[in-house]
Amino acid sequence: MNKPEQPPSDIAGPKPRHVTTRVMVGDIAVGGGAPIVVQSMTNTDTADVAATVEQVAALSRAGSELVRITVDRDEAAAAVPHIRDGLRKRGVTVPLVGDFHYIGHKLLADHPACAEALDKYRINPGNVGFKDKRDKQFSDIVEFAIRYGKPVRIGANWGSLDQELLTHLMEENAKLAEPRDARAVMREAMVQSALTSAARAEEIGLPKNRIILSAKVSAVQDLIAVYRDLAARSDYAIHLGLTEAGMGSKGIVASSAALGILLQDGIGDTIRISLTPEPGGDRTREVQVGQELLQTMGFRTFVPLVAACPGCGRTTSTTFQELARSIQDFIRDEMPAWRTRYPGVEGLNVAVMGCIVNGPGESKHADIGISLPGTGEAPSAPVFVDGKKFRTLRGPTIAADFKALVIDYIEQRYGQNVGHTTAAE
Repeated sequence: MNKPEQPPSDIAGPKPRHVTTRVMVGDIAVGGGAPIVVQSMTNTDTADVAATVEQVAALSRAGSELVRITVDRDEAAAAVPHIRDGLRKRGVTVPLVGDFHYIGHKLLADHPACAEALDKYRINPGNVGFKDKRDKQFSDIVEFAIRYGKPVRIGANWGSLDQELLTHLMEENAKLAEPRDARAVMREAMVQSALTSAARAEEIGLPKNRIILSAKVSAVQDLIAVYRDLAARSDYAIHLGLTEAGMGSKGIVASSAALGILLQDGIGDTIRISLTPEPGGDRTREVQVGQELLQTMGFRTFVPLVAACPGCGRTTSTTFQELARSIQDFIRDEMPAWRTRYPGVEGLNVAVMGCIVNGPGESKHADIGISLPGTGEAPSAPVFVDGKKFRTLRGPTIAADFKALVIDYIEQRYGQNVGHTTAAE
């Protein structure tokens, strides 16, 4: 497998990860040098067992390594063990995270099978309880986590921040000779909410290696500032994500901008891209974006990369666009089976280029690449394998012929019983 080139010595790579604490969520390691984990969340009614099993299974197939489900009422809590069992019958073992708000302490007490079936609990310190009930209800959930051996994510959220803490910090800030602006105080409240809650959980008896922290906001610059501060003041495993990234390209851009900067800083052990799906849209899109973010930054490899020409006046034909899309869709559809059949295939690089300007050069840099003819060029398409010209394709079946060559290359290079020869050998 070709390895990515090392950056020049005058260009800094990602900073070392700051977290030394490792948390096990089911059989998934978070923090402590483990690979950054991609997670997602269902949007089904958890009480609908069949629909939730179907969506969790789809998210798992797409590559989600943790899946969070809403546990908001008795019917949802009662459904959790049935969801777990339904997934196991399908061979899906992805860890399930229970998302608790307001009455989590009561649901865990009333539904011990739910408490046992979940692999992690998520608590929001801003709405776990109010006034004199807050500490008791927070403690109850932590004690259930201790009893059942579960890790906990303590997730502060901009939209449901502890108002008593915020009021206190605002009052203290007003007394200063040079008060900070209100947003800075809110960011401090986010960090304090997470850290004081984690400290309280440890006092109750939950060890540090069963605690993950998050502090989610919606604005990119606020998110960066909050997480940098949180990371500087703690050694807990950290989950990253905008609380509401938005829909479509806006959500993708906002999440990539914020999380990319933090990951480059060495901050973040799990991520979620909280995309608002289009009506009837595919929930797995957020998993794909999370994987692509980590892969393009060089942190992990999930699926083979397809480099494709953006097109210009030299490429009036749509052949290269159609072929690039066909190859990319084919690879992503086949990856669930390929992960076990072709170990290492996720590191494959494919190039589909549109004309003679950069086509041959880009194709040589890929494991296998094709340079399609541009406008006015001869109707032939050289194919390069492992940096060398392998074959020239011609005629109306160029796309199908190249796809067949890609499949053959994968079989020869990554097939378990074939060794590591290539199509060019």
